[in-house]
Amino acid sequence: MNVSRLSFEGITKEFPGVKALSSVSFEIAPGEIHALLGENGAGKSTLLKILSGVYRPTAGDVRVDGVAQAFRNPDDARRAGIAMIHQELQQVPNLTVAQNMFLGNSITTLGGLVVKRREQERRAAEVLSMIDPGIDPSQPISSLRVAQRQVVEIARALLNKARIVAMDEPTSSLTPAEFDRLADIIRGLSASGVAVIYVSHKLDEVFSVCQRASVMRDGQLVGIADLASTRPDQVVAMMVGRELANEQHQSFRTEEVTMSLSGVSTQRIRNVSFDLHRGEVLGIAGLVGAGRSEVLRAIGGVDRITSGTVTLRGKPLSISRPRDAINAGIGFLPEERKREGIIPGRSVTSNVALASLPAFSRGGIIQHSRVRKTAETLLQRVNLRPFLLDRPIRLFSGGNQQKAIIARWLAAGSKFLLFDEPTRGIDIGAKSEIYRLIEQLAKEGHSVIVVSSELPEIIRLSDRVLIMRDGAVAAELARHELNEETIVAHAVGTASGKSGREEQFNV
Repeated sequence: MNVSRLSFEGITKEFPGVKALSSVSFEIAPGEIHALLGENGAGKSTLLKILSGVYRPTAGDVRVDGVAQAFRNPDDARRAGIAMIHQELQQVPNLTVAQNMFLGNSITTLGGLVVKRREQERRAAEVLSMIDPGIDPSQPISSLRVAQRQVVEIARALLNKARIVAMDEPTSSLTPAEFDRLADIIRGLSASGVAVIYVSHKLDEVFSVCQRASVMRDGQLVGIADLASTRPDQVVAMMVGRELANEQHQSFRTEEVTMSLSGVSTQRIRNVSFDLHRGEVLGIAGLVGAGRSEVLRAIGGVDRITSGTVTLRGKPLSISRPRDAINAGIGFLPEERKREGIIPGRSVTSNVALASLPAFSRGGIIQHSRVRKTAETLLQRVNLRPFLLDRPIRLFSGGNQQKAIIARWLAAGSKFLLFDEPTRGIDIGAKSEIYRLIEQLAKEGHSVIVVSSELPEIIRLSDRVLIMRDGAVAAELARHELNEETIVAHAVGTASGKSGREEQFNV
């Protein structure tokens, strides 16, 4: 009789006034790579927190190799052979690789008073040699790339003899080539009998590496898909409860030039020149490190412009700090949304008002009723879900945080919106909503610039695309010229685009 490596049996989780999970049941076999899919808010994170011992279920059982578990805390889950690899890695930057691998479980002597550092490094090296022998256990973990730091977390799981490894959005900051390497490691875990739970919004990766997928919606399991015989659009329909329209690009570009850059340079970009039109969505593409984000940071007042000029509607603009850009009607939505775009512990209403507090003040006193009324109107417009104005913004999904930041710039009266990776870490349903919001903004006469590593996204949204290479504009493509091969060719500086550096794009 075959026993499942992991089984959820009728898992229910209730919080005051909210049923986060309702009778969720499915099994994962030894060595299976199993996707856990669903939009943000579907219940995936709650289920993983129950698996990892952070939450205890209101009802139901978690079984590991047929044995019911009652995890009181994450240490109990770890001892049962469960390892969690989080999207935001749980590591201490100033410690070494080995110290992070043995964090909370150090090898000690003299009654726990002395850590056997060399023994830890030796054992860490043994495990790392199986998946990436190039990582030195004695080096600071802060010196590693994100992909290498994820390898360290996987090695830590092997060190603890994990039988189940859950990976939450493991590739959100990886290039496609780094994903390929990670996929090989995951397949190696599978071959050794480790069951892998793979959570991702990137369905191409899911179909590449996983055998089956459990799909959740509104706290319930809506189905289990055999990915070898299921189309991606069928999985999407299960996730969102409807067929997503295959929407085509809409252009609202006018002939009116609203912003011009002439010979703009910073420490990272050089001699960047272009015009931006009213109602236009201008895409910026290029390899990682080509200077895409730095163009937005210069316009947004984050990076100092060393030469060149920015003009708005024909008038020169002096930008030496973000407030100069804000006052000129420029809104910047940064790539690092959680770190640079929000104040996590403050309410969504407070976050909406951040850029325009002076407008809501009288005699130095903030008029909170006006703030709330404005936030309510704008958050309805962007379809915030759930519509809880006093809820801390950190408790909202990535897509809804992005909607709140859009509402912030609408509250500030911004006519120029700079989106850096607008849908990174956002589920497929919310991604479609963000696209429609961007196009609605263009229709209303806003001028929009979008930086994205996702070539289908750039092509879907843009009226025109600038391609950056080595800190400069390498090419400008009109709408009818846009295709992945041409963008890659210009980005890498070859006629054919076959240099092998396509790996840095998500295509």
